[in-house]
Amino acid sequence: MSRCVCMRVLSQVRSHSTLVLPLSFNRPVLHRPLLSLLSSSSSSSSSSCRPLRSLPSSSSSSSCCPGRLQPTRPLSSHTHGGSDEDNDDDDVPSPKHDLNYQLGRLQLDHVLRANEQSVRVPEFDGRGGPSPVLKFESNQLAANVPLEDRRCAATCLRTRGMLFGVFDGHGGHACAQAVSERLPYYVATAMMPEASLGDLEVAMETDRPVPPILQWYKHHNDYNYRESAELYVQHLRVFWQELLDSTEHGEGLSPPDALSHAFQRLDSDLSLEAQVPLANELMRSTAVQAAFAGSTACLTHVTTEGVYVANVGDSRAVMGVQDEDGSWSAVPLSRDHTALNPAELARVRAQHPLAERDTVVVDERLLGMLMPLRAFGDVRFKWSRELQQSVLESGATCCDLEELHLFQYSPPHYLTPPYLDAVPEVTFHRLRPQDRFLILASDGLWDELGNEEAVRLVAQHLTGVHLQAPVSARDRQFSLGQMRQLLRRRRQRAAPAPDLNVATHLIRHALGTNEYGELDQERLAAMMALPDDLARMYRDDITVTVVYFNSNLHKSAHHKGTR
Repeated sequence: MSRCVCMRVLSQVRSHSTLVLPLSFNRPVLHRPLLSLLSSSSSSSSSSCRPLRSLPSSSSSSSCCPGRLQPTRPLSSHTHGGSDEDNDDDDVPSPKHDLNYQLGRLQLDHVLRANEQSVRVPEFDGRGGPSPVLKFESNQLAANVPLEDRRCAATCLRTRGMLFGVFDGHGGHACAQAVSERLPYYVATAMMPEASLGDLEVAMETDRPVPPILQWYKHHNDYNYRESAELYVQHLRVFWQELLDSTEHGEGLSPPDALSHAFQRLDSDLSLEAQVPLANELMRSTAVQAAFAGSTACLTHVTTEGVYVANVGDSRAVMGVQDEDGSWSAVPLSRDHTALNPAELARVRAQHPLAERDTVVVDERLLGMLMPLRAFGDVRFKWSRELQQSVLESGATCCDLEELHLFQYSPPHYLTPPYLDAVPEVTFHRLRPQDRFLILASDGLWDELGNEEAVRLVAQHLTGVHLQAPVSARDRQFSLGQMRQLLRRRRQRAAPAPDLNVATHLIRHALGTNEYGELDQERLAAMMALPDDLARMYRDDITVTVVYFNSNLHKSAHHKGTR
């Protein structure tokens, strides 16, 4: 954003006589993950393994208002409580107090750090092998109300590796919420050997405790929908039963096959759940919302051998590589599925008659409406008109469709559906000693930062060394005053990072860097102080997870391979 645009933002904010800073000061509420009966929680969450018959009954949510999604904690406007270090109520003003447009430094930091997560991974994974991941750091910042992005991080307990994902919801948060909770289970289950799947099925049949599948790493602000837990487990069980019936499953699917199969199966289940009768109105409304909303997904499976990335949509995975000379480079491990990707555009057009060539993608959007060309949910771009009408009419008996923003309409030129799918593009990158970290982020970050710039910021945060471009021939002709300004800007860039969490560091620079490449506190404050009805006009939800690799493990493997 140029300085003139930044000033225009400030003037718009000033037009509001007062602003109420949307902070939540509740103490952290620890809760069990959605499918905690199939998982083992990290130290930041409660951990237990109980029989599946102890799943929360769907009737327990019957007192909730039907037709609305009911998370375990209420959805707030911008943030959902501070980090453990920032939970002192005395450090920030009450949200009931009126503030002017300019946020103070403490208030700004509190909002930026509210969803921070930093986890150091145990040296050995759940099966006794060395962990490929040293630690990971994550953060989220809302522009939509409520936040539509989701994230996940988990260790596979019945197989090798860790799963990390970012999910960018659109049309609401319902689809991203469901996918972030369920997709890791589908992937982990698909990779499990037949014997392990048999253990799950025997435990279910005999009402014994089910062996945990995942070790989750949850932030206390991450949501879990409990009212649909029983439904989700039922469909996951059908999935593993089908894997058991397959004569080719054996030792489990390979990671790329498991990722591809899990993505498509979960999208199919989301579609099915919106069409069939369910136990109660709340569960029904949740299923309908998840199907008609949509979400991108970028999920990585990290093992000692390398990184598998499965992507649908425009979230992105970028590897940070440090070369022998100390320089840094960015290696993209995913491709955006938008009309700006010529190969993706050609793929979508090839799936429809030649007569639709000019209408399938209009103004760089699918049917002139949707930016990502692959996504979960979004059944408006998948179902026939007749099926959409039937589901919405039946849903009207239990849901307030107008309140859920669900209406009976189809995109223009809707002639040969489906126009959208959730078939992931799967890539593999073999880890090398020079591969230092992986950045996973929703498009809210990549709208503001390029791959190289993001890697540079993480590298500087990691090493403490601030890389400066050499003075160009044009700069050498600067006047003395101009040279002093250049040196001042370079000194400012070399100042120590104010954030311990590298994901926060990236978000701060994405929103606060001006046209000179320097962090502008006034610009950052203006962007952060925008009221809810203006924020989405200038920025998107941002979710960032940075995974640091166990470089010693890869160095030893590299030395063995070169002997």
